[in-house]
Amino acid sequence: MRPARPDLAPRPGLSRDEMESLQRRVAETAVFADDLPFDPAAVSLASPETEHQTLAEATALDADAAADSPPLVAGIDQSFLDDRALSAVVVLRGGEVVERAHAVSDLDLPYIPGLLSFREGGPILDALAELDCDPDLLVFDGSGRIHFRQAGLATHLGVVCDAPSIGVAKSLLCGTPDEDVNGRPEGWRTPIRADDSVDAVGGHPAGSETTIGYAFQSRQYDSRPVVNPLYVSPGHRLSAATTVDLVSRLSGSYKLPEPTRLADAYADEAKAQYED
Repeated sequence: MRPARPDLAPRPGLSRDEMESLQRRVAETAVFADDLPFDPAAVSLASPETEHQTLAEATALDADAAADSPPLVAGIDQSFLDDRALSAVVVLRGGEVVERAHAVSDLDLPYIPGLLSFREGGPILDALAELDCDPDLLVFDGSGRIHFRQAGLATHLGVVCDAPSIGVAKSLLCGTPDEDVNGRPEGWRTPIRADDSVDAVGGHPAGSETTIGYAFQSRQYDSRPVVNPLYVSPGHRLSAATTVDLVSRLSGSYKLPEPTRLADAYADEAKAQYED
């Protein structure tokens, strides 16, 4: 998978002002409305009805059969090796893994809230370049539109790849939920509204009427301590409402959606071979 907009890709050596300026350009380019090459109802963790077992076989389907197949959904996560990042991508079609890829890349920045794409974006693009397939949907461990400049990791890389993308974060970077999020039942959701910490960018408003994402209670267990919600937001080419519906469809038995959960596990698995 190659960048469609390499001019907007995060790159090393920028000042903070230059990084924030690039994020605003990304946000101006981002589409926070549904522009999908697939029917959202086709997204699920069910196994495809076909019996194809490999990516090569799946891509050999005729046009009509391919159109009826679940879309390719890529989960993306990272682990770290001192001053390097190991970026991992796991691609699912329905409930089946059809491809995995990873890349190890140098890190140029420490973690800075609001500038995660400049730390992890380059390594993630390196891993995406290792894929043989072109995913229909990218699911990131990080924020999308829930961001100070409406250009979190999922938005930045979604725009660079010009691919529908979703940000799934474990904590809330900015914005305000409509309701208290504590102790909610499984499946519950509430909008996250822009607040004074979120800039209006280009044609994208930022005010209390603007929904920039959702708090989503993916799982809750009676026998365990209270599980906190996920914070789900559109990256690119998705509305907030469709984004949370897709994350619900991609949720299995765990808190994290299955694509990023598998990417997290694969990142740890791949990391072990570099630590021996």
